[in-house]
Amino acid sequence: MAKPHVLVIPYPAQGHVIPIMELAQRLVNHDVKVTVVNTEVTHTLVTSNAFENDGFSDLLQLVSIPDGLQSSADRTDLCKLTRSILETMPGKLEELIEKINKEDSNKVTCIIVDDCMGWAIKVAKKMGIRRAAFCPASVTTLTSMLSCPNLIADGIINNNGIPLNQQMIKLSETMPLIKPTNLWWTRFEDLPTVEAFFQVVKEAPEAYRLTEWHLCRSTIELESGALNLFPQLLPIGPLLASNRRADQVGHFWQEDSTCLAWLDQQPPCSVIYVAFGSFTIFNQTQFEELALALELSDRPFLWVVRQGMTKETTAAFPDGFVERVGSRGRILSWAPQQKVLAHPSVACFVSHCGWNSTLEGVTNGLPFLCWPYFADQFQNEIYICDIWKIGLGFEKDEAGIIRRGEIKGKVEQLLGDNTFRTKATDIKEKVTSSIREGGCSHKNLSNFIEWIKEKDISCQESN
Repeated sequence: MAKPHVLVIPYPAQGHVIPIMELAQRLVNHDVKVTVVNTEVTHTLVTSNAFENDGFSDLLQLVSIPDGLQSSADRTDLCKLTRSILETMPGKLEELIEKINKEDSNKVTCIIVDDCMGWAIKVAKKMGIRRAAFCPASVTTLTSMLSCPNLIADGIINNNGIPLNQQMIKLSETMPLIKPTNLWWTRFEDLPTVEAFFQVVKEAPEAYRLTEWHLCRSTIELESGALNLFPQLLPIGPLLASNRRADQVGHFWQEDSTCLAWLDQQPPCSVIYVAFGSFTIFNQTQFEELALALELSDRPFLWVVRQGMTKETTAAFPDGFVERVGSRGRILSWAPQQKVLAHPSVACFVSHCGWNSTLEGVTNGLPFLCWPYFADQFQNEIYICDIWKIGLGFEKDEAGIIRRGEIKGKVEQLLGDNTFRTKATDIKEKVTSSIREGGCSHKNLSNFIEWIKEKDISCQESN
């Protein structure tokens, strides 16, 4: 008997692939066939770093299509990558769907598209396939995208997404004000990249109109104001692997799980966990200041220093640093982050505030020290520090460096005031209740899965 067959398409970045893989596994657990469509480079990374117990099954297959760039091209050049995706991948996706429908007895019945790949909604519409959009970022990030026509009409941004003044933006009465420079597509270093990503942003409102379901990886408890602005947005978050027995899947780097045994040896609520995601890059001065701050903290720390984290070829620790901190510090290239954050030894999370990391920290009741790098991370910091009040930010000096004394002082302030931990624990309880049976996120995801399984529904729709 034919099963519903869902195609899911993430943007080719770590913070997008992991959550959509989580959603894919939820569907598989409900007897839905899922094909995950990555770019060729992302496909290679994900499959080469998968463990045997990563939870893949006969109902979950991974395929790839080209992103249009040469194999040797620098895919950290987000401007070039984004423009190439928009030019190349729509046609390649259509070819893939035609091939699947020709060769597979389970034809594609639905497509779930990352909001940053909104062009794929048009492909699905053209081919008569049912469609849903998935936002891996915060609802606030999505509402700023959906509001961009109004922002242009009101003279707040121009047609290339550039803010025209510094007036604070009010999207609704129930949402915090947004700095124009915190609109996520403006938080890149160069103008061409900003303009390239704004082409993605401008696709979102039209894709939204063509979408039957719009799923958000958040909860009412975290972002009620943003969800009230667009009631059609359905929260299904946090959508984390720690809510299941299976390990998290979709990593670009191999996890080093030996750190869990090291954490077992540390006292409860003692470890500073430091991790900045897959994109953050430090200059050597900033890297050394962070290292020396961890040394001065006199606390155990677990620090993720991935390959390419500094502008130099290899991150250079201060002279004698590794020897001086000894076993008090554990440094690794990539961590099983959800398991780390759930460990009772961890006291706080020094984070770049990507939405994955934000949800993982919140779900484990941890206070934050916020160190955003780009995109939506600055607005996430606002929520952590000013709205939820479960973290602190850092101040840079006149040279743009966060110095060791500032870092050490904020660590002491955060861990010396139990209010942060208390508020974080309270939010954890509210968020986790949403994903339990009977909770809002649980109901929304269950209803969506039932919709996928509905029979005899015509896929042909009018505009």
